Amino acid sequence: MKKSYAVAADYVAIAAFALLARAAHQSEDMPFTFLGWLETFLPFATGLALAWLVLRRDRGVLIWLITVAVGLVIWGFYRDKLPHISFVIVASTVSAALMLGWRGLARLALRRRAGAR
Repeated sequence: MKKSYAVAADYVAIAAFALLARAAHQSEDMPFTFLGWLETFLPFATGLALAWLVLRRDRGVLIWLITVAVGLVIWGFYRDKLPHISFVIVASTVSAALMLGWRGLARLALRRRAGAR
């Protein structure tokens, strides 16, 4: 898969993660608005950018780990508190399902296409 497609798919995955997080946890402090979504999206999008800049190629699990670690650190600095362990677990699990999930589906599709030839 082309690197540009992988980067784009990762950003779609992180955008979906932020949307799901805001939808599930909306409150007065965390409204379900575009700006609220952006507030959740940006720390992890920054982590994703850093992961791709450091690794320079699709390294699946490492891309995900750097994205989540940096995203959680930025989230913590922005809010001036450590993220609750439940947030760390859910953010890690959902982002892994989305970021690693599309990779698994893409590999499966490529194998099927190669097998059909």
